[in-house]
Amino acid sequence: MRRILIVVDMQQDFINGALGTTEAQAIVNPVIEKMKTYEKSDIYVTRDTHGENYLETAEGRKLPVVHCVKNTEGWRLHPEIENQAEPSHIIDKPTFGSLELMELLRQENKKEPLEIEIIGLCTDICVVSNALLLKAAMPENTIQVDAGCCAGVTPESHKAALLTMEMCQIEIKKL
Repeated sequence: MRRILIVVDMQQDFINGALGTTEAQAIVNPVIEKMKTYEKSDIYVTRDTHGENYLETAEGRKLPVVHCVKNTEGWRLHPEIENQAEPSHIIDKPTFGSLELMELLRQENKKEPLEIEIIGLCTDICVVSNALLLKAAMPENTIQVDAGCCAGVTPESHKAALLTMEMCQIEIKKL
């Protein structure tokens, strides 16, 4: 069984930029330490990626805070996290969940069974979206979320997302 780590959206805008929180800042070191326990070739990183027209999109109309615009400082991954990822394993995603990542891992799973662990930001938006996509694509695989390496928009929504994932048979590693 091959162990895969998915690091979701550990970008400057979510850590200490436009949408940054103290909870997001608090998980940076735990995320870096967790990444060190995996082979570099088994780490996939997502990057929330928007265009200059973000405020004109459906998401931008509901969340009118410009963030993660491609090639801006806020779009960049935390440098230590980026250094631990192979460039070919960094996946830009235009929305909450990544269909590209799901399909890539589904194909890898056909070659060798995968056990997937997910960490990152934000628990209640992009982490939960990717976890549910992956569980739908690979219902027999173990999919875990490490609660101590995730942060939500608020502590309450973080807890609610963990409960939702647990109800959908995603294993939650608790603090």
